[in-house]
Amino acid sequence: MRFELPAEKKLVHEMVVPLRWGEMDSLGHVNNTVYFRYMEIVRLDWIFKIGGRTDPTGQGLLIVNAFCNFLRQLDFPGNVRVTMFVAKPGRSSFESYHTLERTDEPGVICAEGGARIVWADYPAKKSVPLPDWLRAQLA
Repeated sequence: MRFELPAEKKLVHEMVVPLRWGEMDSLGHVNNTVYFRYMEIVRLDWIFKIGGRTDPTGQGLLIVNAFCNFLRQLDFPGNVRVTMFVAKPGRSSFESYHTLERTDEPGVICAEGGARIVWADYPAKKSVPLPDWLRAQLA
């Protein structure tokens, strides 16, 4: 079953990631676990560009749910464009959505996925309100 992007969403980041030979499985296509890695690469690149960081002694992002719908195989060689959207900001969380398409087949979505992201206090191991600087990026 395909998901639909929420009507109220915000495009926040996009980047091109190279497909690598070592990411393929024995069937000759990119292993399904790697799709989550592509989404992670883009999510972290976005958060670093807007001033976030990873600090296990402080606060930061925590993924509490992730999903991916695999629509078409990705295979080497090539590049994948990963586009990231955000939606539904709450007190301490928001939703992220991603589309993945080969750069040599623009507009053909190979996978779509996302994650619920919580802002957490890592030492306390609990969610805390989204910081104002992040909330401004989600609006």
